Amino acid sequence: MLYLYNSLTRESEPFQPAEDMLVKMYTCGPSTYQKPHIGNYRTFLFEDTLQRYLEYLNYKVTRLITLTDLEDKAIAQARKENLTVEDVTRKNEAVFFQDFKLLRIKTPDYPVRASSAVDQAARLIAQLGEKNYVYWYTYKGEKNAYFDPLKFKGFGKLAHLDMSKWPNKKRRFHMDTYPGTPWNLGDFIVWDGCKQGGVCYDTQVGSGRPAWNIQDAAIVTKHLGYTIDVACGGIDNLVRHHDYTLAIAEAASGKQFSRYWLHGAHLLVNGKKMSKSVGNVVYTDDVLEKGFTGEQLRFFLIYAPYRKRLNFTFERLAETSRKLDSFRKMVKTVQGTREVCSNRETGALVDGIVSGFETAMNNDLGVKAAFDSVYEIVGELNSMQEPLSGKDSKNLLNKLRSIDSVLQCLF
Repeated sequence: MLYLYNSLTRESEPFQPAEDMLVKMYTCGPSTYQKPHIGNYRTFLFEDTLQRYLEYLNYKVTRLITLTDLEDKAIAQARKENLTVEDVTRKNEAVFFQDFKLLRIKTPDYPVRASSAVDQAARLIAQLGEKNYVYWYTYKGEKNAYFDPLKFKGFGKLAHLDMSKWPNKKRRFHMDTYPGTPWNLGDFIVWDGCKQGGVCYDTQVGSGRPAWNIQDAAIVTKHLGYTIDVACGGIDNLVRHHDYTLAIAEAASGKQFSRYWLHGAHLLVNGKKMSKSVGNVVYTDDVLEKGFTGEQLRFFLIYAPYRKRLNFTFERLAETSRKLDSFRKMVKTVQGTREVCSNRETGALVDGIVSGFETAMNNDLGVKAAFDSVYEIVGELNSMQEPLSGKDSKNLLNKLRSIDSVLQCLF
């Protein structure tokens, strides 16, 4: 049975979706005001691996990814480039999906822009207003809507926030996002009133735009409903963002939003967090210019445990690439074309490939242990003096191709 580490309970739990063999999965996508870097892709790759492994286990997965094209940062970037918000976000979105092809990431069933779910955000705000979770407040002449976390029983349960530290004085946070990862201990904005020169929509709750804090909840509930099986994102989403999304969805429906929450750890570069100010941001283009392939980068990013920090250097990328290349060479060498008889030893080794792979993957997507077990068996087959029989060779390739439906880097 597949076990996954659930951020909500902080325990490894057996995976059981609400409906037998059907999985509804939401993954946080990019903020398309800027070009994604390889740290972003580490998150998208662990999510892709999860989807592919669930499908390998014969689950039918319906996956949604959010595209944040409507936020303070996008508006500021558009002004900086003297372009429309749509021009900026569509340009970066195109790069994003081009890199999906490079890294062999499956395009989700629902890649949804925040700008296409404004109607649902407005409906949620109206609904939450009727239940007294959301209220209106005028700030700098604009009528905004705010969510009061103290109204929602269990707020902060995903990040295990200590609510005893919540201030007694009323505080409001007016921006979509804030630098760093401190908790904003106060009410958070869910609707920006229409500002001069801003992006505005006419809706049932007035003119303005949904704040980032409500956008994912609006997108998911519009396309997947109010209950899903899996929610994923980077570890940064555990501060504010996912607890906000959970609170909004559950306050609206009264039902559990997601059964499982998975979060991937940071990718460091030369031991430091990626930052433009430090000058260590790495893009897929930088990797390709060094002579590496998309498959090699994919392998590097999925090979380490997804919940542990991974340090990127080009030397370490070269090291894992050599391991992948040696595996591919062994597979070519071990393929048998002669009409020799199958023997019990080689047959048993070939048959053991799948069980070793699945045992490791069932332990919270243990890609490293899974690949290493396959590598060891192929290496043992490669060291044998006699080639595989045609039957064993065909059996081996079929099993490896099945495994590669998940890993997407063996062939």
